[in-house]
Amino acid sequence: MTRFGWFLGHEEWQPESLVTQARRAEEAGFDAVLVSDHLQPWVDDVGSAGHGWTTLGAIAAATRRATLVSAVACPLFRQHPVLVAQAAATLDRLSGGRFALGVGTGEGINEAPLGRFPGYPERLARMTEALGLLRPLLAGETVRRPDASYYPVPSFRLHSPPLTGVPVYLAAAGPRSAATAGRLADGVVSSVKDPERTGREVVDVARAAADAAGRTPPRVVLSTFVVLADNDDEAIRALRPWRGLRTPGRLSASSPEQLRQRADRMGREAILAGYRRIGEPRQLLDFCRSLVDRLRPDMLALQVAAPDDGAAPERFTELVERLRQRL
Repeated sequence: MTRFGWFLGHEEWQPESLVTQARRAEEAGFDAVLVSDHLQPWVDDVGSAGHGWTTLGAIAAATRRATLVSAVACPLFRQHPVLVAQAAATLDRLSGGRFALGVGTGEGINEAPLGRFPGYPERLARMTEALGLLRPLLAGETVRRPDASYYPVPSFRLHSPPLTGVPVYLAAAGPRSAATAGRLADGVVSSVKDPERTGREVVDVARAAADAAGRTPPRVVLSTFVVLADNDDEAIRALRPWRGLRTPGRLSASSPEQLRQRADRMGREAILAGYRRIGEPRQLLDFCRSLVDRLRPDMLALQVAAPDDGAAPERFTELVERLRQRL
């Protein structure tokens, strides 16, 4: 059965607003809230960048039943995997066992300012090693990796372990990370624009890799980004904090000023072409139904941008109820 989540973006909202949105999402019937983790926003003229772990702690106190998901933290450079495990375990305890850890190989805008941001092969090798620390630590085990290449640990265990086993989901936009998720993580996280491509290059790959390794099928956590606006002018206004997100070379860029300049050179039409626009929530129903039918996710989260603070989770309650009736 697919559960439904609401995505909370630190890149747009100040942390106190995200805590309020999380509470409203839970009251509106969403099963989970997914919280981004950013050191900097996507552009430098608008946006925010609160501390993800701190916000999650406040959300844990402000909610009662919703699952909390980091979407996603990078445990490779500015955050050591042992510290990420400690934060995840603490959140699990503070939330009464409601936390799931989403991790990813990072982005230059968040990692480069505090150190180096190498190419994908090294980042994937680091992630492979990091997962070998995160999962046993969150299972309450003592880890000994004195000869590890990137994160040597002589001997360590968490002294405030999780109340329950915290699942670890690996973000994937393509087949290499998806295969790693299937082999080494508890699930895969991905953002969906085209369900067929995501199915072919991410979900199917992760499931096949888990099967080949003799593991249980990975949990599949998907999100889709939509703009709720009546016209292009409203959509551009809603996308101001996000216009650097889908610019060329955005993964390696280290400055939100760079991304703003690239986005503004692209122009309105190119920015709008990168996002699905709807005039009202019910217009998303057929797309979400096709996504659920094709990909069979364990969780589907909605990320919504709207002008004038119009992205209220309660506006999507009927959509979620209709989707649940279909399942």
